[in-house]
Amino acid sequence: MQREHLRRGFNISHQKVVLEVDFSGSLWGHTEITVVPTSKDLKTIHLHARQCVIHSVSVASHSADFVHSDPLASLSISNVDIHNHPELRRKVYSALQEGEEGELSIAIPKEVSLRQAGHRSNAGIISEAATPEPQTPGQQGNHALPVPEFTPIQVKIYYSLKNPADGIQFVQPSESYQTRVPHVYTTPSSPDAARCWVPCVDNLWEKCTWDFEFVVPRSLEQHDALSDEEEEEDSTEEYPTVVICSGELVEQIAHPNNSSKTIFIFSQPIQTSAQQIAWAAGPFHTHPILPDLSAAEDASGTTQPLMHAFCLPGHESLLANSVSFMRSAMSFYVNEFGSYPFGSHKLVFVEELPTQRFDAATVSLVTVDMLHGEDIIDQVYETRHSLSHALACQWIGINIHPKFYSDTWLVNGLGLYITGLFMRKLFGTNEYRFRLKKDMERVIEQDTGSMPPICQPTSYDPPDPVYVAFINLKSPLVLHILDRRLGKSGTSLGLSRVLPKLFLSALAGEMTNNQISTHHFLRMCRKVSGIDPRSFSEQWIYGSGCPTFGFSASFNRKKMAVEITMRQEAPAFKANEDSELNKTLFKPVEFFEGQMTIRIHEADGTPYEHVLDIRNPFKRYEVPFNTKYKRVRRNTKRYLARQAAAQAAAEGDADAAAAMDMVDMGFGLEIWEKEQERENWKVADWTEEDEQTMAGQTYEWIRIDADFEWIAAIAFDQKDYMWVSQLQRDRDVVAQYEAIMVLSKTPNPIISSTFTKTVLVTNYFYRIRCEAAAGLVSCANQRLDWIGLFHLFKLFLRYCYEPDDPKADLFSHTYVPRPNDFSDIAEYFVRKAILTAISRVRFENGKTPPVIRRFLIDQLRFNDNTQNPYVDAFYICNIISSLGSATVSSRPPERGEFTSNDAGPVQEQEDVDLLNRALAEVDRYRSMDRLIPTYHNVVTVAVIEFHLLLSLASLVTHDPRPFFPLTREGNYVAVRLAAFDYVFLGKWYTPKLMRYILSVMASDSSRVVRRHVARSACQSLALLVSMGEMKTPKEADSLMIEEDGNGGEKIKESKKTELDLVIKALRKDREVGKNEVIRESLMPIALSPGTDHEVRWCLIKLADLLIRGSEEQPPKVTIHLPPTPVVEAPPPILPTVKISTKPPPRAIQAGGPPTPSVRPSFTLPPKLKLVPSGAQVDDSAVPTPSAATSQTHKRGGDLPKVAKAAPAHKEKGPGKVAPRGQASGMSAQDLMACKNVLKKLQEHKRALIFRQPVDPVRDKAPHYFDIIKSPMDLATMGAKLKQGQYKDRFEFESDFKHMINNAKTYNMQGSLAHNDTLALDSYFDKIWVVANNTLDNSAKKAAAQAQAAPPPPPSIQVPVSSKSSKAGTPAAPPPTIKLKIGGGGGSTPNGAAPSPSTSKPAPKPKGRKPKEPKLSEVPPPTPLAAPVRPPPVDEFDDGSADLLAEVIAIEEQSKKEKGHDRRPAPQAPTPHRENEREKPPAPPSTQKGKERSVPKLIIGKRKKEADQAEDEILALATPAKKERSGGPTPGPSTAPPAVPSRTATPRQTESPVPVRNGVTIPKPKDRTPKVSPPTSESKSAPPRFSIKGKEKEPSRPGTPNGKPKKASAQATPLNEKKCREILRNLAKLREFLIFAKPVDPILDGCPTYYEEIKNPMDFSTISSKLTEGQYSTMEDFAKDVELVFHNCRTFNPPGTYPTDCADVVERAFKKEWTKVAEKKLSNSEKNALKKMLNQLISEPLSWVFREPVDPVILGIPTYFDIIPRKDARDLKTIMQKLNQDKYDSIDAFEADLDLMIHNAITFNGAASEVGEFAVKLQNRYRELLAPIKAPGSNVKRKGSEMGKPQPAKKVKLS
Repeated sequence: MQREHLRRGFNISHQKVVLEVDFSGSLWGHTEITVVPTSKDLKTIHLHARQCVIHSVSVASHSADFVHSDPLASLSISNVDIHNHPELRRKVYSALQEGEEGELSIAIPKEVSLRQAGHRSNAGIISEAATPEPQTPGQQGNHALPVPEFTPIQVKIYYSLKNPADGIQFVQPSESYQTRVPHVYTTPSSPDAARCWVPCVDNLWEKCTWDFEFVVPRSLEQHDALSDEEEEEDSTEEYPTVVICSGELVEQIAHPNNSSKTIFIFSQPIQTSAQQIAWAAGPFHTHPILPDLSAAEDASGTTQPLMHAFCLPGHESLLANSVSFMRSAMSFYVNEFGSYPFGSHKLVFVEELPTQRFDAATVSLVTVDMLHGEDIIDQVYETRHSLSHALACQWIGINIHPKFYSDTWLVNGLGLYITGLFMRKLFGTNEYRFRLKKDMERVIEQDTGSMPPICQPTSYDPPDPVYVAFINLKSPLVLHILDRRLGKSGTSLGLSRVLPKLFLSALAGEMTNNQISTHHFLRMCRKVSGIDPRSFSEQWIYGSGCPTFGFSASFNRKKMAVEITMRQEAPAFKANEDSELNKTLFKPVEFFEGQMTIRIHEADGTPYEHVLDIRNPFKRYEVPFNTKYKRVRRNTKRYLARQAAAQAAAEGDADAAAAMDMVDMGFGLEIWEKEQERENWKVADWTEEDEQTMAGQTYEWIRIDADFEWIAAIAFDQKDYMWVSQLQRDRDVVAQYEAIMVLSKTPNPIISSTFTKTVLVTNYFYRIRCEAAAGLVSCANQRLDWIGLFHLFKLFLRYCYEPDDPKADLFSHTYVPRPNDFSDIAEYFVRKAILTAISRVRFENGKTPPVIRRFLIDQLRFNDNTQNPYVDAFYICNIISSLGSATVSSRPPERGEFTSNDAGPVQEQEDVDLLNRALAEVDRYRSMDRLIPTYHNVVTVAVIEFHLLLSLASLVTHDPRPFFPLTREGNYVAVRLAAFDYVFLGKWYTPKLMRYILSVMASDSSRVVRRHVARSACQSLALLVSMGEMKTPKEADSLMIEEDGNGGEKIKESKKTELDLVIKALRKDREVGKNEVIRESLMPIALSPGTDHEVRWCLIKLADLLIRGSEEQPPKVTIHLPPTPVVEAPPPILPTVKISTKPPPRAIQAGGPPTPSVRPSFTLPPKLKLVPSGAQVDDSAVPTPSAATSQTHKRGGDLPKVAKAAPAHKEKGPGKVAPRGQASGMSAQDLMACKNVLKKLQEHKRALIFRQPVDPVRDKAPHYFDIIKSPMDLATMGAKLKQGQYKDRFEFESDFKHMINNAKTYNMQGSLAHNDTLALDSYFDKIWVVANNTLDNSAKKAAAQAQAAPPPPPSIQVPVSSKSSKAGTPAAPPPTIKLKIGGGGGSTPNGAAPSPSTSKPAPKPKGRKPKEPKLSEVPPPTPLAAPVRPPPVDEFDDGSADLLAEVIAIEEQSKKEKGHDRRPAPQAPTPHRENEREKPPAPPSTQKGKERSVPKLIIGKRKKEADQAEDEILALATPAKKERSGGPTPGPSTAPPAVPSRTATPRQTESPVPVRNGVTIPKPKDRTPKVSPPTSESKSAPPRFSIKGKEKEPSRPGTPNGKPKKASAQATPLNEKKCREILRNLAKLREFLIFAKPVDPILDGCPTYYEEIKNPMDFSTISSKLTEGQYSTMEDFAKDVELVFHNCRTFNPPGTYPTDCADVVERAFKKEWTKVAEKKLSNSEKNALKKMLNQLISEPLSWVFREPVDPVILGIPTYFDIIPRKDARDLKTIMQKLNQDKYDSIDAFEADLDLMIHNAITFNGAASEVGEFAVKLQNRYRELLAPIKAPGSNVKRKGSEMGKPQPAKKVKLS
């Protein structure tokens, strides 16, 4: 970034800007830029200039040609239609990218020559190379050479600017703001704001010196012509125009040609970036901030920098008060951190600034909202912090800026850190430490795994704006704990020694370009302190997350030591543990190490510090005990002396307080010592037993992390009285705060008294008193008899008139406050805290007691501020906010969200009265604020928020009409924003409102309002959907997010699904997605050049939400690649097989219909599948062309070929073509091994930088190809592997090692890239050794088997027509040639094949069914040998062609002997899936002679054979690769069926079913389907022989015609949609993958799988069965899913990874199944019942049954003895159950009503009054229920998808 001038070709040494300002909205002038070329080849100068109109350009006084193009100003799309918003988004991105290169291009005239003026040492770059960044990959070449320097060139540009949208803000009076004072200033409205007002190089790292001349009107006031004397007299009264600019004011002179104008001349001699230049002009009032005469620098002879503050007329009285502390801030920074880097400092307060501040060199523009008067309290803290931070930024942020974007955390953090140090001086240590503690809690709350590290050295982009606030929050805390740890070394004072050296090096020019990096800062810390901060930086700077500690302590009396147990966890690491991507992005730290200080306050009251060295997540420490007493001695002289000193300190003795380390805050409280007062305050004391236990303790309390060295959540378990001691006797506010937080979790009367005492004692810091008041809320409950609320009322009574009776009931007292007096600032904040605490007290049902609401209304009603020197506006806001909080119930609605169709909360009459009184009082204050405006109209804002809260809680109707006028111009900005918030939570998308809102976005005078409205428009839509204001699709109702132990990933996926549903709902909504106003107006506003850039992005987001974008046609990109010497093998051609033409022809059946392909025809050679006699042929085993192609490329593709007229004795046939991957001779085994190794390498987490070729621009490595002449990467290796450029695997290994050597050569040791290289190299060596060993063993076994193999039989040429292989035709699937060998049970005597043209179903065959072999006839299985891949095709002949020829010749001979046709026999689906692995039935004896002459071929599970040659033939005939296709069907197969023999033995007649591969098959109907290839339209695929199979599907016995069986009466009919949804949800789990596809015994390393698992199953098979309609009930589907888990647990031992995965997926399945099986009322039924119930509640008849029975209030203590609690019912409970979907039918709902009536009669008796009411109510609700239950009712069940079965898909019989 800072070396960009090397690419640009020039530097800028100086720039002069001359501007004339017209306050009506324009400025014009010129800029002179001194350009220093750095290259002799410089031809064009590229500058940034947006919004400007360039009039002329000259270079060295010669007129120059130039091109100026502002891409953002000329945005256009092909068609201004809302659907083209994707094109607009792309155009905006492109425009921003184009602008980075520069909008103004100036050609250097030929008359201007570049003359070299010498060389200069590039010291800066040398310095940078000497301080390499740890994460910067490699050195940037040799920069030590001198850089040539050329004679500077002067470039002069004349330009003008009118009504700019960015960069310059003109504030002018208007009809709405008639009193506004006109002024103009530079504004940070966009990241490229600098180029918007002056042509420049808009880059933070490009600095130069500056000169400015501003020509402005002398005054903006209009005057008549006056004499010179009168004009001089008047000049003192008017406001002259003032210009404030970065740099120093040189002079102010009158315009030589126009007396009504003035020229201001500024100079900035210190090199500054254009982005850090700011100026303002207008009639500002000037307030000089006088030097501090007592400052130390005056004594030393140095002068203090000039400081001025400027404000607009009318704010003079506020200005002096707001900036009064700035001189002390300057003195503090100068004394602590060194000289001020500039000559002066100016603060300018302006209107309409889009941010709170804009800091530039020597000047800070601040929003006028920061000003405050002497009577304001709350604003003081924010203003002083903000302005002191503005001054601190001059040291770090302006003078020193980050070296890289990743160092932003350091610059921002240091600025905030030194600001905090000044706040400590200004407000005190207690305020400083309390703020630190609160900030730490916010960091711990946010940094739980979703936040990145504060420094990411590998990121070259600016930090994401989403994370900037978090970085600014965490950075100063990290620097604080770094300071604490450095200070522990004993040789350093921490950062107080480091920072002065840092700032001094910048002033002295030792810091290169004043750029600071994290590495440089940490190195300086190490030099100064002697401590190596690397471990600290890895955890807190380069890592994310915060630790969570759990501590416990116990005293070991035998060892006289305190045993402390520590346990550490890292929530951020746990949250991202399962995501490698998040671990790479967020770098969560698994374990934090370091030292932690604990402080034990021992028996005598003396604190002893001990240091725990944390090196493990769990450890026990033995901390030695120093006091000789084993218990707390309270009668020792030392203890009594400390008590006396504490008493004196509490009474105000400063010396005694200073002499003590702690002060017991409890002494000196008068009201606590008087017995009568203690009774009035209901003070609770420790019991004698507690006192004895306390006296027996060996220490008083223990502080963990006493020195504030950790950003961590610490839970420490110690007794309540120890925490009380810590609260009362530890002077550290953090210790007191921690004690209050812990004690609030265990409320009791003693703790309530302790908190009350804390609030009363003024020695406590006021924020601790406020926290104690908040802690009293936990004690305000019915169990403690509302003691906390009593104490809160008693505390607030101090500010009110006392009741006449001291013992009056405070819960019924009317609190009339005394006139306000906020002179005691601490009491003011405590009073506000008590009010807030009272408003948070709740009943168990979430409601606030009515006494609290009356109390708050009284505070508004009786508030009197007439005698108060301070404004009470913020106090009134606090009361209104508390009243709103108290009015709304804290318990959310039962469904967890506000929905429009839910009934509103039930309001009692008292609630309604109090609500009306509250609304009246609040509206009264709103009217008063309109007449007498408060500071910033804060009361009106509070009133709007009050109404907003009540409308959200459905307590009042949302009516935007009263607040809509407040959105218009003329109101205060904060009021307008609040009013818009109210409008956006209603139906703001009506056409009229939408037009108004879009016009505000486009043309409102306030940029703040425009941006807020644009952001709110996007955000409010999601809120309205969640609140039920918009209807969502039906799927949204069934979407539930349930949490369990492993729900993290599921919740994310569910949220994503929910987001999709919300977007779908918005797009379909007629009032939103179909809104004509949006469709007409949105795009023109987004295309307008005057639209604010943030508003434009919000409009694009809004369009993306509401309108489905039209897809753009991608541009055609033509890439010309240079020719390579590699000769690729031509694509293999489908071989032709010659077959004798004698009738009848053989049926050659392809594995599927020809399907169109999107790619050119590319047909692979088929595999020859040899089918033994008697075996059924399965067509589905043949893959589709695409599947075959992908598998071939994926696994090496060594398929056996059929040679065309190849002699049997030759090893290589001329027609054989090696697969592409083996073009250079690599064997199939080597190819497969290399592909597997490459895949593992690419998936390795350290392989990120090796996955693609190095791009010097993208990867920020411009000199890479100068150093590395022969680059290599994993993508290139993959391409070479695919193209067959490797001869063997060792060449592949050589390329990998070459890539590793390149990386080691380019990247320095210790860098991130170098470490990744070493890790990947080590990983490769490990997996390569395994691959080599496996291949060597396979080669040995193959060689041994090859020696034992017999010579192959002679081959016969078998030609086949190859029409499908013609170029240009769709690629047909490779045919599977099915051959019958020998005679068997499935052949006729003549062995004739069935004719493929048979169209009619054949008659029932008369032959007998084949005989099922006995077990004794089946040879015992032999163990499977390790799978051996066949050698490459081009190395030897596999014999398949010769074998094929021989068996065809045998069949031809059998055809001649037997001349009649065979008839197909019916075939049924296979009930078991291991059939292809079992031996076929034994052939009859009549065919034995033939069988001896033919090699025995067995497909499927291999049996022990006597002849080794048969095994070899089988290995060659079996396909080398596993194939997978569609699932089987229960219907008849479309494969050629087996034909029964006519010479069967009588024993075969007894067989009831046919036999297939030795497996019994159910007998189908007589009708036999015709034989035809399966078509794409067929609903069922034939049964398949998937050799790849964990999970061929467990076929159940098929029914006739393949139709599924009808569901039984108890079974649930199949709902395919629900089943698909279950499968989709399961597929989102990581553990699902191993069950997704069938098991491959070879690839998955489980060769015995199918021997142990007889019924394999997987989810792809289940999905296929769903598609084919093989399930008739939901239970069938569930059984198959359970079978997957059963098989996994059967095959794998418990505790292994597969069984763990099965547990996870099964758990998820059961949860999904519960949802599917769950029955509940439909929406219409539910709404009807709710309506009926509401009607019933509204009738007087039901008053007895509306609320639950309270035995105490009703005086019936035995109620629950007679009526069990679980059976108690009332209308409110029934309504809650109805809302929670607890009823699955109307009958269940009615049963609850009947139970309620039964309870009433049981307890009261039928003759009682209640019993009579009960009977009447029962008759009434039965009457109301009758129409709902009626069968002809219009209330239909909508959610009954499971109520009726979906029609099963018909099986097409072809």
